[in-house]
Amino acid sequence: MKNLINAVLRFLVKIALHGYFRRIIVEGKENLPKNRPVILVANHQNALIDPLLLATHTRLNPWFLTRAAVFTNPFVSRLLHFIRMLPVYRVRDGFSTIQHNHHTFDQTFEVLRKNGAVVVFAEGSHSLVRNLRPLSKGFTRMAFGLKERYPELEPVILPVGLQFSAHMRSGSKVRVTFGKIIPVDMPASKSGKLTKSVENALKSLIVTIPDEGYEETLKRLIEKNVDLTSKSEVDTFLETGKVLHPVAESGSINNKMMKIFNLPLFWLWLWKKKSVEDEVFSSTWKFLIGFFLAIPYYFFLLWLTIDTFLGTWALTFLILAWITLWRNQNPQE
Repeated sequence: MKNLINAVLRFLVKIALHGYFRRIIVEGKENLPKNRPVILVANHQNALIDPLLLATHTRLNPWFLTRAAVFTNPFVSRLLHFIRMLPVYRVRDGFSTIQHNHHTFDQTFEVLRKNGAVVVFAEGSHSLVRNLRPLSKGFTRMAFGLKERYPELEPVILPVGLQFSAHMRSGSKVRVTFGKIIPVDMPASKSGKLTKSVENALKSLIVTIPDEGYEETLKRLIEKNVDLTSKSEVDTFLETGKVLHPVAESGSINNKMMKIFNLPLFWLWLWKKKSVEDEVFSSTWKFLIGFFLAIPYYFFLLWLTIDTFLGTWALTFLILAWITLWRNQNPQE
């Protein structure tokens, strides 16, 4: 029953994600391994949106390591475990809590022993900056710990790159790229080599904008309509100044129309926006508002259509709300 509920949730979330984003591009599906313990190592730029994309756009049905701070409430903790999330404790959570990671690692070993998959956002935190930050060693400890406990297993690391044309806006584009697997076929003493291999693999998948002059470079890329989700397009522009395949101009009129015909949802976001301290969570809150409240809002319009004198107007509003939602297009950043 638990697996069935998870499957239904993933299906609903996948539909909602395709309503939130204008386009979701998935590359490298042929690299997804079968019947192997898989540790997915991904960059982390967009809070909850990142794990939702990975949960719904692979057939691996992965578990996720999530910062322990969100597990403090017992009810929330049970709910997060139900949807395949496990707490990971960091020094910033208190040095005495680090020992709790032993239990988390035991749980991940059991998942991997059954040829399951675990996602690790190895940068350790999220950021809107378009480059790869230093990787923590958690995923290597997991890989070598699994090998030590179950020497017969052959775990692999699957690098994953997540790219967004506009991190905080609906109607934008996202690209998910799965790289080639990296076998864990070296002794634990060579963990630094494994970390470097994964780091190089991720750098080959994700857009990298140099730290020096970052804001100016990003502005120039946007002005020239360079596809910010494509590493090859960005690298070509940075090296030669050429734009191979410019993205279409902004559909800001479509976006404004979407806000008008989905006005209650947009108003709710404006109210919530004031309390969102970390802007990286902007897209997360927009998505959650739409996921939980869009259907009730549309049913309300449907009721107005069927059972009130506003029938024709309500039906028109409902149809336009759907059309503008699916045609919503936002500019890059």
